[in-house]
Amino acid sequence: MESRQVLQQALEEVEAWERDQNDLWFWEKLGRLPFVFLDKMTPNFVREKLGTAVDEMAAFLETGGTYLVQDTAIYSKFAPRLERDGAGIPQTAEVAGAPLVLMDEIARELKESRATFATVQGATTGIGGIFTLALDIPLLLGTSLKVLQEMALCYGYRPEDKRERLFVVKCLQFASSDIVGKKAILAELSRFDEPAAQKDVMAQLQGWREVVVTYTENFGWKKLFQMVPIAGILFGAYLNRSTVQDVAEAGRMLYRKRRILERLRVEQNKEE
Repeated sequence: MESRQVLQQALEEVEAWERDQNDLWFWEKLGRLPFVFLDKMTPNFVREKLGTAVDEMAAFLETGGTYLVQDTAIYSKFAPRLERDGAGIPQTAEVAGAPLVLMDEIARELKESRATFATVQGATTGIGGIFTLALDIPLLLGTSLKVLQEMALCYGYRPEDKRERLFVVKCLQFASSDIVGKKAILAELSRFDEPAAQKDVMAQLQGWREVVVTYTENFGWKKLFQMVPIAGILFGAYLNRSTVQDVAEAGRMLYRKRRILERLRVEQNKEE
């Protein structure tokens, strides 16, 4: 287990990252404007795909749907790097007790791996412009949900728990929100594990649809360029990669902060 000093330093790194998130890029403010126009010209089959994404998000929150990941592939990455007795795949408690530096290492590896996958996915769906864009939206949503669950597993949390799936959705919302939204979400997540906040957090399940709306609207000018056939290959590859990288980094830092705060509470209880 890390010392209090090491944990405090790690927490300061996360808080510095959080402060950086408050600097909203100017183009992100303009990013929503094209969607006012795009909404009027969007074909019905694209609208249907957006509706499907909403339904799939509901299924994810309720049961995990088709997006619920298995822990085996993630935990197996810890096996050769943990000092432990016996062979086989580590259990959740062992992963949760792993050194923070090891958690960070595996989380970064997964971030790059999933970003590479998203690059190929974006290039493939960018071939046909607006027609294949209808396929890209639910695929990108699915990739984002899966990479966030993998970040959860890296830091010893279980996505099959309904409450953890809400945390995943909040991470997704954070990655696509503006400054005001980011501040509000950070405030919510900072007290996510406090007993007094349990009921408040669970009540937020009623507002999950706003996450999908924000997520799709914030494509803005980014997806506008992907609607051009052939040229959409380059835009799709770049934009999907950057989107998954942003989502994965948000998940990594927010789960990292949870684990740090939890260990600091343990240290404080020992001192008392």
